[in-house]
Amino acid sequence: MQIEQDLARLDGEYLKTLFHERLSDRMSALAGGVWRYKELIHPELPLEQIVTKYEGNTGLYRSTSGAVYAGARGVWLKALSENPSGSFKDNGMTASVSHGRWLGMNRFACSSTGNTSASLAMYAAIAGGEAYVYLPEEGVAASKIRQTIAYGGKLVRFKGTYDDGLAYLEQHAEELGMYVCNSVNPLRIEGQKSIVFEIAQYMNWELPDWIVLPGGALSNTAALGKGLEELKTLGLIQKVPRVAVVQAEGASPFHRMVEQRAESLVACEKPKTEASALNIGNPPSWRKALRTLAFTDGVTVSVTDEQIFAAKAVIDRSGIGCEPASAASLAGLKQLTASGIVDREETAVCLLTGNLLKDLDALQRYEQEVFAEHLFG
Repeated sequence: MQIEQDLARLDGEYLKTLFHERLSDRMSALAGGVWRYKELIHPELPLEQIVTKYEGNTGLYRSTSGAVYAGARGVWLKALSENPSGSFKDNGMTASVSHGRWLGMNRFACSSTGNTSASLAMYAAIAGGEAYVYLPEEGVAASKIRQTIAYGGKLVRFKGTYDDGLAYLEQHAEELGMYVCNSVNPLRIEGQKSIVFEIAQYMNWELPDWIVLPGGALSNTAALGKGLEELKTLGLIQKVPRVAVVQAEGASPFHRMVEQRAESLVACEKPKTEASALNIGNPPSWRKALRTLAFTDGVTVSVTDEQIFAAKAVIDRSGIGCEPASAASLAGLKQLTASGIVDREETAVCLLTGNLLKDLDALQRYEQEVFAEHLFG
Protein backbone atom coordinates (compact mmCIF):
# COMPACT_ATOMS: atom_id res chain seq x y z
CA MET A 1 0.00 0.00 0.00
CA GLN A 2 1.19 3.51 -0.81
CA ILE A 3 -0.41 6.88 -0.11
CA GLU A 4 -0.70 9.15 -3.14
CA GLN A 5 -0.96 12.85 -2.41
CA ASP A 6 -3.11 15.08 -4.63
CA LEU A 7 -0.25 17.19 -5.97
CA ALA A 8 -2.38 18.88 -8.65
CA ARG A 9 -4.01 21.06 -6.00
CA LEU A 10 -0.65 22.43 -4.82
CA ASP A 11 1.48 25.31 -6.08
CA GLY A 12 5.22 24.62 -5.85
CA GLU A 13 6.30 28.27 -5.56
CA TYR A 14 3.76 28.89 -2.81
CA LEU A 15 5.08 25.85 -0.93
CA LYS A 16 8.66 27.11 -1.20
CA THR A 17 7.63 30.36 0.46
CA LEU A 18 5.58 28.58 3.11
CA PHE A 19 8.33 26.12 4.00
CA HIS A 20 10.85 28.97 4.22
CA GLU A 21 8.61 30.95 6.58
CA ARG A 22 8.25 27.93 8.86
CA LEU A 23 12.02 27.75 9.36
CA SER A 24 11.61 30.51 11.96
CA ASP A 25 8.92 28.56 13.87
CA ARG A 26 10.22 27.15 17.15
CA MET A 27 7.21 26.11 19.23
CA SER A 28 4.20 25.10 17.14
CA ALA A 29 3.42 21.60 15.88
CA LEU A 30 4.86 22.67 12.51
CA ALA A 31 8.26 23.64 13.91
CA GLY A 32 10.00 20.33 13.21
CA GLY A 33 11.66 19.15 10.03
CA VAL A 34 8.82 16.73 9.28
CA TRP A 35 5.64 18.69 9.95
CA ARG A 36 7.08 21.81 8.29
CA TYR A 37 6.08 19.94 5.13
CA LYS A 38 2.65 18.92 6.43
CA GLU A 39 0.93 19.64 3.09
CA LEU A 40 3.08 16.87 1.56
CA ILE A 41 3.11 14.50 4.56
CA HIS A 42 -0.43 14.28 5.97
CA PRO A 43 -2.60 17.26 4.99
CA GLU A 44 -5.78 15.87 6.61
CA LEU A 45 -4.32 15.28 10.08
CA PRO A 46 -5.62 17.76 12.68
CA LEU A 47 -2.79 19.76 14.25
CA GLU A 48 -3.81 18.71 17.75
CA GLN A 49 -3.22 15.05 16.84
CA ILE A 50 0.44 15.59 15.90
CA VAL A 51 2.85 13.77 18.23
CA THR A 52 6.18 15.52 17.85
CA LYS A 53 9.53 16.24 19.45
CA TYR A 54 10.44 18.69 16.67
CA GLU A 55 12.22 15.86 14.88
CA GLY A 56 14.10 16.54 11.67
CA ASN A 57 16.00 19.83 11.49
CA THR A 58 19.13 17.67 11.51
CA GLY A 59 22.51 18.93 10.36
CA LEU A 60 23.79 18.78 6.79
CA TYR A 61 27.58 19.07 6.97
CA ARG A 62 30.07 19.50 4.16
CA SER A 63 32.85 16.98 4.79
CA THR A 64 36.28 17.59 3.28
CA SER A 65 37.67 14.44 4.88
CA GLY A 66 34.71 12.43 3.58
CA ALA A 67 35.29 13.73 0.05
CA VAL A 68 38.98 12.89 0.17
CA TYR A 69 38.26 9.44 1.57
CA ALA A 70 35.56 8.61 -0.97
CA GLY A 71 37.34 10.25 -3.90
CA ALA A 72 34.43 12.53 -4.86
CA ARG A 73 34.50 16.28 -5.57
CA GLY A 74 32.10 17.12 -2.76
CA VAL A 75 30.49 15.16 0.08
CA TRP A 76 27.84 16.25 2.57
CA LEU A 77 26.87 14.18 5.61
CA LYS A 78 23.20 14.36 6.61
CA ALA A 79 23.25 13.61 10.33
CA LEU A 80 19.84 12.03 10.91
CA SER A 81 21.55 10.74 14.05
CA GLU A 82 20.72 14.13 15.60
CA ASN A 83 17.03 13.21 15.82
CA PRO A 84 15.47 13.03 19.33
CA SER A 85 15.80 9.25 19.72
CA GLY A 86 19.08 9.22 17.80
CA SER A 87 18.05 7.83 14.41
CA PHE A 88 16.22 8.54 11.16
CA LYS A 89 13.31 6.43 12.38
CA ASP A 90 11.89 9.51 14.12
CA ASN A 91 11.08 11.13 10.76
CA GLY A 92 8.64 8.33 9.96
CA MET A 93 7.56 7.41 13.47
CA THR A 94 6.09 10.82 14.25
CA ALA A 95 3.77 10.37 11.25
CA SER A 96 2.72 6.80 11.99
CA VAL A 97 2.08 7.33 15.73
CA SER A 98 0.24 10.60 15.06
CA HIS A 99 -2.00 8.86 12.54
CA GLY A 100 -2.56 5.94 14.90
CA ARG A 101 -3.60 8.27 17.69
CA TRP A 102 -5.99 10.03 15.29
CA LEU A 103 -7.55 6.62 14.62
CA GLY A 104 -8.03 6.16 18.37
CA MET A 105 -5.24 3.61 18.90
CA ASN A 106 -3.10 3.56 22.03
CA ARG A 107 -1.24 0.25 21.64
CA PHE A 108 1.60 0.56 19.13
CA ALA A 109 3.85 -2.29 18.00
CA CYS A 110 6.88 -3.05 15.86
CA SER A 111 9.45 -5.70 15.06
CA SER A 112 12.89 -4.22 15.35
CA THR A 113 16.65 -4.66 15.33
CA GLY A 114 16.84 -1.65 17.65
CA ASN A 115 16.36 1.86 16.26
CA THR A 116 12.69 1.41 15.39
CA SER A 117 12.00 0.10 18.88
CA ALA A 118 13.57 3.11 20.60
CA SER A 119 11.77 5.56 18.34
CA LEU A 120 8.39 3.87 18.76
CA ALA A 121 8.75 3.67 22.55
CA MET A 122 9.57 7.39 22.69
CA TYR A 123 6.61 8.53 20.56
CA ALA A 124 4.18 6.14 22.23
CA ALA A 125 5.20 7.59 25.59
CA ILE A 126 4.60 11.15 24.36
CA ALA A 127 1.19 10.08 23.00
CA GLY A 128 0.26 8.50 26.34
CA GLY A 129 0.12 5.05 24.77
CA GLU A 130 1.99 1.76 25.07
CA ALA A 131 4.74 0.38 22.84
CA TYR A 132 5.13 -3.38 22.28
CA VAL A 133 8.47 -4.21 20.72
CA TYR A 134 9.26 -7.61 19.19
CA LEU A 135 13.03 -8.11 19.39
CA PRO A 136 15.09 -11.02 18.04
CA GLU A 137 17.18 -12.72 20.73
CA GLU A 138 20.33 -12.13 18.67
CA GLY A 139 21.70 -9.34 16.49
CA VAL A 140 20.31 -6.36 18.43
CA ALA A 141 22.55 -3.76 20.08
CA ALA A 142 22.19 -3.67 23.87
CA SER A 143 22.28 0.15 23.84
CA LYS A 144 19.10 0.26 21.77
CA ILE A 145 17.33 -2.21 24.04
CA ARG A 146 18.18 -0.12 27.10
CA GLN A 147 16.91 3.00 25.36
CA THR A 148 13.63 1.26 24.51
CA ILE A 149 13.17 0.14 28.11
CA ALA A 150 13.94 3.66 29.38
CA TYR A 151 11.05 5.06 27.32
CA GLY A 152 8.72 2.42 28.77
CA GLY A 153 8.61 0.02 25.84
CA LYS A 154 7.44 -3.52 26.59
CA LEU A 155 9.84 -6.09 25.12
CA VAL A 156 8.78 -9.36 23.53
CA ARG A 157 11.92 -11.42 22.87
CA PHE A 158 11.71 -14.26 20.36
CA LYS A 159 13.88 -16.75 18.54
CA GLY A 160 14.24 -15.83 14.89
CA THR A 161 14.89 -12.72 12.84
CA TYR A 162 13.38 -9.29 12.35
CA ASP A 163 11.43 -10.76 9.45
CA ASP A 164 9.82 -13.39 11.70
CA GLY A 165 8.66 -10.72 14.14
CA LEU A 166 7.17 -8.61 11.38
CA ALA A 167 5.35 -11.60 9.89
CA TYR A 168 3.84 -12.37 13.30
CA LEU A 169 2.63 -8.79 13.77
CA GLU A 170 1.12 -8.57 10.30
CA GLN A 171 -0.86 -11.72 11.07
CA HIS A 172 -1.91 -11.02 14.68
CA ALA A 173 -1.80 -7.24 15.33
CA GLU A 174 -5.49 -6.67 14.67
CA GLU A 175 -6.66 -9.33 17.11
CA LEU A 176 -4.19 -8.00 19.68
CA GLY A 177 -5.48 -4.45 19.24
CA MET A 178 -2.09 -3.18 18.12
CA TYR A 179 -1.22 -0.56 15.52
CA VAL A 180 1.89 -1.68 13.59
CA CYS A 181 4.48 1.04 13.05
CA ASN A 182 7.05 -0.79 10.94
CA SER A 183 7.78 0.47 7.44
CA VAL A 184 4.89 -1.63 6.07
CA ASN A 185 2.81 1.22 7.53
CA PRO A 186 2.58 3.75 4.66
CA LEU A 187 2.65 6.69 7.08
CA ARG A 188 6.22 5.77 7.94
CA ILE A 189 7.17 6.33 4.32
CA GLU A 190 5.27 9.64 4.24
CA GLY A 191 7.16 10.91 7.27
CA GLN A 192 10.53 9.78 5.99
CA LYS A 193 10.02 11.67 2.73
CA SER A 194 10.78 14.77 4.78
CA ILE A 195 14.45 13.76 4.82
CA VAL A 196 14.90 14.59 1.13
CA PHE A 197 12.58 17.61 1.41
CA GLU A 198 14.86 18.99 4.11
CA ILE A 199 18.04 18.28 2.14
CA ALA A 200 16.57 20.01 -0.91
CA GLN A 201 15.47 23.06 1.07
CA TYR A 202 18.81 23.39 2.87
CA MET A 203 20.62 23.19 -0.50
CA ASN A 204 18.34 25.88 -1.99
CA TRP A 205 16.45 23.26 -4.04
CA GLU A 206 19.55 22.19 -5.98
CA LEU A 207 20.40 18.61 -5.07
CA PRO A 208 23.79 16.91 -5.58
CA ASP A 209 24.58 14.31 -8.23
CA TRP A 210 24.08 11.40 -5.80
CA ILE A 211 22.31 10.54 -2.57
CA VAL A 212 23.86 7.50 -0.88
CA LEU A 213 22.17 5.63 1.95
CA PRO A 214 22.36 2.38 3.92
CA GLY A 215 19.82 -0.29 2.97
CA GLY A 216 18.27 -2.44 5.70
CA ALA A 217 14.48 -2.69 5.59
CA LEU A 218 14.68 -0.28 2.60
CA SER A 219 11.98 2.05 3.91
CA ASN A 220 14.32 5.02 3.58
CA THR A 221 15.04 4.09 -0.04
CA ALA A 222 11.33 3.88 -0.76
CA ALA A 223 10.66 7.20 0.97
CA LEU A 224 13.55 8.91 -0.75
CA GLY A 225 12.29 7.94 -4.19
CA LYS A 226 8.71 8.96 -3.42
CA GLY A 227 9.88 12.30 -2.08
CA LEU A 228 12.03 12.96 -5.14
CA GLU A 229 9.14 12.14 -7.48
CA GLU A 230 6.93 14.62 -5.64
CA LEU A 231 9.56 17.36 -5.62
CA LYS A 232 10.07 16.96 -9.36
CA THR A 233 6.32 16.90 -10.10
CA LEU A 234 5.81 20.11 -8.11
CA GLY A 235 8.73 21.81 -9.85
CA LEU A 236 10.58 22.30 -6.55
CA ILE A 237 13.69 20.66 -8.06
CA GLN A 238 14.89 20.54 -11.64
CA LYS A 239 17.50 17.78 -11.39
CA VAL A 240 16.86 14.37 -9.83
CA PRO A 241 19.97 12.92 -8.16
CA ARG A 242 20.92 9.29 -8.63
CA VAL A 243 20.37 7.09 -5.58
CA ALA A 244 22.87 4.50 -4.36
CA VAL A 245 21.70 1.87 -1.84
CA VAL A 246 24.46 0.29 0.24
CA GLN A 247 24.00 -3.05 1.98
CA ALA A 248 26.33 -5.01 4.25
CA GLU A 249 27.86 -7.97 2.46
CA GLY A 250 26.43 -10.44 4.97
CA ALA A 251 22.90 -9.05 4.61
CA SER A 252 22.54 -7.98 0.99
CA PRO A 253 19.55 -9.71 -0.63
CA PHE A 254 18.43 -6.53 -2.40
CA HIS A 255 21.85 -5.89 -3.90
CA ARG A 256 22.09 -9.50 -5.10
CA MET A 257 18.66 -9.24 -6.73
CA VAL A 258 19.58 -6.03 -8.57
CA GLU A 259 23.03 -7.30 -9.53
CA GLN A 260 21.57 -10.52 -10.94
CA ARG A 261 18.63 -8.68 -12.56
CA ALA A 262 16.26 -11.08 -10.85
CA GLU A 263 12.52 -10.46 -10.88
CA SER A 264 12.01 -10.99 -7.17
CA LEU A 265 14.01 -10.90 -3.96
CA VAL A 266 15.36 -14.09 -2.42
CA ALA A 267 15.55 -13.64 1.34
CA CYS A 268 18.79 -14.15 3.22
CA GLU A 269 17.78 -16.66 5.89
CA LYS A 270 20.68 -15.94 8.21
CA PRO A 271 21.78 -12.31 7.73
CA LYS A 272 25.10 -11.60 9.40
CA THR A 273 26.74 -8.21 9.87
CA GLU A 274 28.26 -6.34 12.79
CA ALA A 275 26.29 -3.30 11.61
CA SER A 276 23.21 -4.48 13.50
CA ALA A 277 20.73 -2.03 11.95
CA LEU A 278 21.43 -3.66 8.56
CA ASN A 279 20.93 -7.20 9.85
CA ILE A 280 17.73 -7.75 7.85
CA GLY A 281 17.42 -10.65 5.44
CA ASN A 282 13.99 -9.99 3.94
CA PRO A 283 13.49 -6.22 3.58
CA PRO A 284 9.75 -5.49 3.39
CA SER A 285 10.08 -2.38 1.20
CA TRP A 286 12.12 -3.92 -1.63
CA ARG A 287 9.46 -3.41 -4.31
CA LYS A 288 9.15 0.29 -3.51
CA ALA A 289 12.94 0.53 -3.38
CA LEU A 290 13.08 -0.87 -6.93
CA ARG A 291 10.80 1.95 -8.01
CA THR A 292 13.27 4.43 -6.51
CA LEU A 293 16.14 2.90 -8.47
CA ALA A 294 14.11 3.01 -11.68
CA PHE A 295 13.10 6.66 -11.20
CA THR A 296 16.60 7.87 -10.29
CA ASP A 297 18.73 5.57 -12.47
CA GLY A 298 20.01 4.28 -9.16
CA VAL A 299 22.45 1.54 -8.22
CA THR A 300 23.20 -0.83 -5.36
CA VAL A 301 26.48 -1.95 -3.83
CA SER A 302 27.52 -4.19 -0.94
CA VAL A 303 30.43 -3.52 1.42
CA THR A 304 32.19 -5.61 4.02
CA ASP A 305 32.05 -4.95 7.74
CA GLU A 306 35.72 -3.95 7.55
CA GLN A 307 34.91 -1.31 4.94
CA ILE A 308 32.01 -0.06 7.06
CA PHE A 309 34.18 0.39 10.14
CA ALA A 310 36.98 2.05 8.18
CA ALA A 311 34.48 4.61 6.85
CA LYS A 312 33.05 5.02 10.34
CA ALA A 313 36.49 6.04 11.60
CA VAL A 314 36.60 8.84 9.02
CA ILE A 315 33.12 10.08 9.94
CA ASP A 316 33.82 9.93 13.67
CA ARG A 317 37.10 11.82 13.26
CA SER A 318 35.23 14.54 11.39
CA GLY A 319 33.47 15.36 14.67
CA ILE A 320 30.05 14.06 13.63
CA GLY A 321 30.03 10.38 14.59
CA CYS A 322 27.59 7.62 13.70
CA GLU A 323 26.64 4.04 14.43
CA PRO A 324 28.22 1.39 12.16
CA ALA A 325 25.23 0.97 9.83
CA SER A 326 25.33 4.69 9.00
CA ALA A 327 28.91 4.46 7.80
CA ALA A 328 27.86 2.06 5.05
CA SER A 329 26.87 5.13 3.02
CA LEU A 330 30.40 6.58 2.92
CA ALA A 331 31.92 3.11 2.47
CA GLY A 332 29.62 2.51 -0.47
CA LEU A 333 30.42 5.86 -2.05
CA LYS A 334 34.14 5.07 -1.84
CA GLN A 335 33.56 1.75 -3.59
CA LEU A 336 31.40 3.34 -6.28
CA THR A 337 34.01 5.98 -7.10
CA ALA A 338 36.77 3.36 -7.17
CA SER A 339 34.76 1.33 -9.68
CA GLY A 340 34.01 4.40 -11.82
CA ILE A 341 30.24 4.28 -11.31
CA VAL A 342 30.44 7.60 -9.47
CA ASP A 343 32.62 10.10 -11.33
CA ARG A 344 35.26 11.78 -9.17
CA GLU A 345 33.94 15.17 -10.29
CA GLU A 346 30.47 14.40 -8.94
CA THR A 347 28.97 15.34 -5.59
CA ALA A 348 27.04 13.30 -3.04
CA VAL A 349 25.03 13.47 0.17
CA CYS A 350 25.58 10.47 2.46
CA LEU A 351 22.85 9.72 4.99
CA LEU A 352 23.97 8.95 8.54
CA THR A 353 21.05 7.07 10.00
CA GLY A 354 22.00 6.47 13.65
CA ASN A 355 23.84 8.06 16.56
CA LEU A 356 27.42 7.24 17.56
CA LEU A 357 26.26 5.71 20.87
CA LYS A 358 23.65 3.40 19.37
CA ASP A 359 25.87 0.33 18.99
CA LEU A 360 28.66 0.42 21.55
CA ASP A 361 29.07 -3.37 21.51
CA ALA A 362 30.12 -3.40 17.87
CA LEU A 363 32.38 -0.40 18.39
CA GLN A 364 34.18 -2.12 21.24
CA ARG A 365 34.72 -5.28 19.20
CA TYR A 366 36.30 -3.37 16.35
CA GLU A 367 38.12 -0.48 17.94
CA GLN A 368 41.45 -2.26 18.37
CA GLU A 369 41.45 -4.06 15.03
CA VAL A 370 39.98 -1.59 12.56
CA PHE A 371 40.26 1.75 14.33
CA ALA A 372 43.82 1.35 15.54
CA GLU A 373 45.00 0.28 12.07
CA HIS A 374 43.09 3.04 10.31
CA LEU A 375 43.96 5.90 12.64
CA PHE A 376 47.50 5.05 13.66
CA GLY A 377 48.79 2.90 10.78
